[in-house]
Amino acid sequence: MPFIRLTKIERRRVLSLLACLALAIAAWFFMALNNKYIYNAKTVLVFKNSPTKRAFYPLQSDTVDLQVEGTGWQLLFARLRISPPSIAVNLNQLNSKDFIVCSDQLFSINQQVESAQKVISIKPDTLYFDFTKRVVKRVPIKLIQKVEFVKQYGIANEILLNPKFVKVAGPLEELNKITSWPTDTLKLNKVQSSSTIRVALQHSIHKNVSIYPSSVEVKLGVDEFTEKTLEVPLKIINNRNYNSIKLYPKKVKVTFLVALGNFNQVDADFITAVVDADEWSKLHHNQFTVKLSEFPGYCKLVSITPAKVDFVVEK
Repeated sequence: MPFIRLTKIERRRVLSLLACLALAIAAWFFMALNNKYIYNAKTVLVFKNSPTKRAFYPLQSDTVDLQVEGTGWQLLFARLRISPPSIAVNLNQLNSKDFIVCSDQLFSINQQVESAQKVISIKPDTLYFDFTKRVVKRVPIKLIQKVEFVKQYGIANEILLNPKFVKVAGPLEELNKITSWPTDTLKLNKVQSSSTIRVALQHSIHKNVSIYPSSVEVKLGVDEFTEKTLEVPLKIINNRNYNSIKLYPKKVKVTFLVALGNFNQVDADFITAVVDADEWSKLHHNQFTVKLSEFPGYCKLVSITPAKVDFVVEK
């Protein structure tokens, strides 16, 4: 194939033609992107002004399709996403209806999105809700924890929660199943000092059940632990026939770990050691097993000596 040789003037003409063509395409592209287009964008609904006396459950997904009018630039760079990524829908109408018509709120919705965008319609346009009578219940907060301490350290006293209770609102049949509300898992490692931590409560798995507050303050009293031994007198329980029972020995030694700050405070009055007369009268055991009916929750039991005691029943 013969090679076409162009003169210097011809090359300039060809380059000028290509440059004009490129400028024309760029100008057309720029004008096209400045035009208005209709495109679809997904967004998440956020409900506000929920009814105070009615528990509701949405019967459709909280993600909707918006038909949006915007420029070609938005279509090109926004990648079909609305900004912001969620819109608020007012639920005031639910005080008298069981559904919300989104097109009635297009004005307020358009005030939430970018000024250059305009929401034309929402699919689905009508949101339906399932309603039951709304009940409020107060339940204790249950702390879920996974705390690891430095050796010889531990919880020195009762863990304090503020608040201790959470208000749960929703339909009666759901609230009857709820006896406590768990926190997210509190995870701490190598703890050796007291601390105060805010922990979130677990989210409700039911959309028609809400909680308040959404977090709790946890106070951990941490101290170094040491061993302590006390002699504790034995008490007899379930001696229904008032038999004369002699115990040998009458006292046991209780060894436990206690925080240094509580070492001098914890004495035998904090501990109750018992034996059960039913072991003899019903189970016919020849020894009683020693059990602790009262023991400080912030102490850690090591041993009871002896664990079993002899006895004599005097008839």
